[in-house]
Amino acid sequence: MKNLSRLLFAMLLVLGYSNANAQDKNNPWQITIGVNAVDAYPSGDGGLFSDSFADELANASDHWNILPSLSTISVSKYLSDGFSFGITGSLNKIEKWGDISVNPDTTNNVDDWSYYGVDGTIKYNILEGTTIDPFVGIGGGYTWVDEIGAGTLNGTLGLNVWFNDNIGLTVQTSYKHAFEDYLQSHFQHSAGIAIKFGGTDTDGDGVFDKDDACPDVAGLEAFNGCPDTDGDGIEDSKDSCPNEAGSAEFNGCPDTDGDGVADKDDNCPTVAGLKSLGGCPDADGDGVTDADDKCPNVAGPAANKGCPYPDTDGDGVLDKDDKCPKVKGTVANGGCPEVTAEVQKQLNEYAKTILFDTGKSSIKAQSAAVLGDIINILKEYPTSKFTVEGHTDSVGSETLNQRLSDSRANSVKEYLVENGINAFRLSALGYGEAKPIDSNKTRAGRANNRRVEINLAK
Repeated sequence: MKNLSRLLFAMLLVLGYSNANAQDKNNPWQITIGVNAVDAYPSGDGGLFSDSFADELANASDHWNILPSLSTISVSKYLSDGFSFGITGSLNKIEKWGDISVNPDTTNNVDDWSYYGVDGTIKYNILEGTTIDPFVGIGGGYTWVDEIGAGTLNGTLGLNVWFNDNIGLTVQTSYKHAFEDYLQSHFQHSAGIAIKFGGTDTDGDGVFDKDDACPDVAGLEAFNGCPDTDGDGIEDSKDSCPNEAGSAEFNGCPDTDGDGVADKDDNCPTVAGLKSLGGCPDADGDGVTDADDKCPNVAGPAANKGCPYPDTDGDGVLDKDDKCPKVKGTVANGGCPEVTAEVQKQLNEYAKTILFDTGKSSIKAQSAAVLGDIINILKEYPTSKFTVEGHTDSVGSETLNQRLSDSRANSVKEYLVENGINAFRLSALGYGEAKPIDSNKTRAGRANNRRVEINLAK
């Protein structure tokens, strides 16, 4: 019964340690179940560095005590940086104890002694994370042999061979140095199946939270547990279009029309276009997208909605710049016709025939026809400005002649304005008798000097 109590005590210690620390979700656990062998020949007679220490250590047939069943269990918890702490419970049946063996002819013999041990060990994994994982350990415990129990100081060497991320084979050898003379120091060897467990995987994606960059969202191992919703090989956090499969070239976004502009930036995502126009086409190459181009097949400026400006009169000056868009003119004159010397001569030949009532500025009715001809000429040059000039002969006072010439020039100007000529284009000026074109000594000469001229304004 005592032996059974000791075994139960050891198991309770192991299970109690496990339950007390199981709340740490990010530190995986390891449980190892196997068999152990106890070897007390020779143990150095209590002296760790005696000449006979570990003599015949591998002589299993003569010195090892092996219980042919599961006889050891250990639970360990990973701490950090390759260190872990574990507790081991073991039992065995002793038939060989150093130089003492079963000998019915002597009183100093072994008669199925029971062996129980509870040990705590701090381990350091030398090559953490590798398939072949050696470790060393140091610790202590309490061991009972038959009815004798004593504390021990333990040193351990071992090796894990991992078959996968969770299951492996563990073999180890511990030297247990007893603090009391009545318990002989000895070796304990063990081999068993190791199972790692206890890591938390909140999102269930197969990546433990401690290694999961996105622990609350199911993802892929390739992305440290982070998702790739659209399956394009770019994790969502780095994907500019996480819900649409795309390419790395466009940071995870698609380019449906293949024009080199990602759909999210493409104003015309289903029609291949130009990067400079936000992915929209420009058939005539005028820099205006077809959708906004009123003349998509003929190049034209954006200011005219993609259409070319017309030149209605064909004078080489576009209507938008042509001051006379319906009358052929010259480039130098803004698209308007220029008043030539011949036209100027014709105007003055007409103007000289305008008749006034004697000594007055009123125009005689018979001058209407010639004034109509003048008006027609002026309308052919809609941007040209003219000066209506009045002249007299030298008969009468100079002051009176000046006033009369002013009055007659303004009278002609008013007539032209009343009949459709823009007042802005006309000015009136009287010269009196100052600019004769003939002699004032003859009747014919004075008649020539009494005249109106219409000249191109300077």
